[in-house]
Amino acid sequence: MQESTVGPLRVTVLADSDTRWKWGALTARRIASGARLDARLLRGRATPTTRQLAEVGIPADSMREVTAPEFLAETGRDTTDVLILSCVGGTVQAMLHGLNRAWEGAQRRPVVVTGYVGVVYEKLADGLLLRAGADVVLANSAHDADRFRAVYSGVGADPDSVVETALPFLEGEPYKPSAERPFTVVFAVQPSVPDSRKDRTYLLRRAVDHARFHPDREVLVKLRSKPGEHTTHIEEQPYQKLVARLDPPANLKLVYGHMGEVLDRTDLLVTVSSTAALESMHRGIPTAVLTDLGIREALGNHHFLGSAAYASWDRIDAGHVPVADPAWARAHGVAAVNPFGAVRERVTALAARDRLPQLAPYYTPETAPGYLPGVLARHGLDPKGEPLPGVAVEPTEPSAVRRALRDFARNSARTAYRQGVQRVAPVIRRWGQL
Repeated sequence: MQESTVGPLRVTVLADSDTRWKWGALTARRIASGARLDARLLRGRATPTTRQLAEVGIPADSMREVTAPEFLAETGRDTTDVLILSCVGGTVQAMLHGLNRAWEGAQRRPVVVTGYVGVVYEKLADGLLLRAGADVVLANSAHDADRFRAVYSGVGADPDSVVETALPFLEGEPYKPSAERPFTVVFAVQPSVPDSRKDRTYLLRRAVDHARFHPDREVLVKLRSKPGEHTTHIEEQPYQKLVARLDPPANLKLVYGHMGEVLDRTDLLVTVSSTAALESMHRGIPTAVLTDLGIREALGNHHFLGSAAYASWDRIDAGHVPVADPAWARAHGVAAVNPFGAVRERVTALAARDRLPQLAPYYTPETAPGYLPGVLARHGLDPKGEPLPGVAVEPTEPSAVRRALRDFARNSARTAYRQGVQRVAPVIRRWGQL
């Protein structure tokens, strides 16, 4: 990928999980290589841990954990040139309204960029309209760009805000088989797909069986997070806990770490619908999208229709090695040529303007009076985008004692939340099915 000629710029990324920090930081590097990069990590359920940040491995010139009101207070008097909102849709919507209030009367404001960290396979209109109003909404492929513009045109939002790019972490050396190591199969798991214990145990058992059927192969189960950590999605049934009951053979291992490093030693990537499939295809690594649980919107694997990547564990056991269809890959942002040229030009042009207009969210108190106030309140803002009474707005750097107490409280809350998700919620769901 070609790097940016834009500069010097200062870029701030607001991220609410480890995966979104990775997407936002890499997008910043693609837009403006060499720019100052400031990280603001939104305090919440999925705030990245130190281990997760180290695994992502992207340094920032400054990094601080903030609440939404704290971030808005800081940004209102900041000199950032580009602001990347790498968050869930509701948070993006709240920030768009809050930033309009924070920048009232300012001579200049940053260019606001947002987008998606991976495959958009559900809630297309919902997620897009929550992001509408940013200066630039990134689409990770030509396929997505067409869909995004159609949604915006359909409701009277600005379709020109959509700019086609690619996932910024599609990189790495092209695949070359190696005779110096065992043939390596990587099963890339996902935190929330599938979500049931039964389905997750089934997929894991098939990976274990594959390792038994092929003792000459190495089978790696690539995990996203350790038990107790949260990422972009909630993991109700961690694979680490499920595998112990399956008595895996020695040639099956659980691995963490950077996906790119795992792909460096991969000969076949297997997944349900992870964006790891796109990373793998980008490098020319054989990639199998599993059909064992069906091809269903709920699983997200319908995204790969036409890719020629579908396979079941039975076919994989028998030696099938899928090869992605080149035309499908090009249309879906894989192996694109200079995919960040257009967004660099757009951001450069906007940043050079003497004055930018107010952000224009599609949802307003007039268009969505029964929906918007709740979205804003969840982030400590009133319907005007101002902090609710009693909400702290000034960023503070806590003392060592306060940090320890805060971390203890947050970890305790996460543990309680996890217990509720993993134990109480399934029981309630079963009751509801009686």
